Amino acid sequence: MQEKNDMKENIYMDAAASWLKPDSVIKAQTDFLTNSYANAGRGICERAGNVDKMVADARNCVAGFINADVSDVIFVSGATDAFNRIVNIVKQTIKGKFVVAVSDLDHHSARLPWENLAKNDGCDLIVCPLDSALNIDIENIPNCDVFVITAMSNVMGVAQDVEEIIRSVRAKNPNVITIVDAAQYVVHNKIDVKKFDCDFCVFSGHKIGADTGVGVMYIKNADSYEPDKFGGGMINKILSDNSFILNKAPEKFEAGTLPITQIIGLNEAVKKFSIRDESRALTNYMYDELSKMKNIKLLTLRDSVLISFVPTNMHVIDFGAMLGVHDICVRVGNMCASWIHKRLNVDGSVRISVGPWNTMDDAKYVVDVIRGILK
Repeated sequence: MQEKNDMKENIYMDAAASWLKPDSVIKAQTDFLTNSYANAGRGICERAGNVDKMVADARNCVAGFINADVSDVIFVSGATDAFNRIVNIVKQTIKGKFVVAVSDLDHHSARLPWENLAKNDGCDLIVCPLDSALNIDIENIPNCDVFVITAMSNVMGVAQDVEEIIRSVRAKNPNVITIVDAAQYVVHNKIDVKKFDCDFCVFSGHKIGADTGVGVMYIKNADSYEPDKFGGGMINKILSDNSFILNKAPEKFEAGTLPITQIIGLNEAVKKFSIRDESRALTNYMYDELSKMKNIKLLTLRDSVLISFVPTNMHVIDFGAMLGVHDICVRVGNMCASWIHKRLNVDGSVRISVGPWNTMDDAKYVVDVIRGILK
């Protein structure tokens, strides 16, 4: 087995879990905390006004990134926060019991809030069928009131045809509310919420190099919905009878202090982020080499943006630990996506996902280590 020259240098191939942070993001947040910090939407001095401008600039940047109206871009703490909030927003919008369609591609955070609502008799849950390639079966889209679309599974790594899926579900019910989980999709494909014609779209900033603790919740025509959280910053006026007038979106959905530092970093991450093709060569090389090895079951196809597999001669956790001994970081387990693993008839998997920091030398080293472990 080829030895790595510097074993202290960790090979990080877990980009799908979280993107490594560019120096520019770290610098932007450090500069803000050191030289410019103040709360947003809370002051009228020059310093506070400058922070308000920074937040506005970030919102404008994100709006351009996903082709949204600025007022429809809501800052949240992450995708999980957004999905739980969407459940509460939808509950206020649809009167009476309603039908929610999910799929086995879903991440836990996109589906579990609806599972919990169904458990408490707040909705009926149906599972959208997948086709033979384990993509959403557009020919058999169910009729429903709410449709959850995982735009890219974090296990399978294949982009779904979001636009066509939404078109098909709207053909069954023109008033359906569509929710797009773009947490994995955002890294590899352009998000265009107007082209999608979705009602909600969600992703976490840390997936594209921003800090943890910040995400984006897009709501089409956000002012047509009622807020799910209340507190400072979202109220325009308290009336004499203690009723109140809300601010317009996005402020009406952003009660409390925003994750300002992370928003500053998100602005920089979005500006610096680009979908790169170099990683494809590394993924294809590793896929081809792994496909030649015994004691390995590949779960993904060659055109996937990541590689998921199962070693047939040991548990995935043991396998991941052995990679860790060689300073290789990958994801092992159920990826918080239990349903697709059940469909694949495995308890968990090993996932390799590369980023722009990885090199062909990294890929060759990882392949050599895996080959040695599997022997």
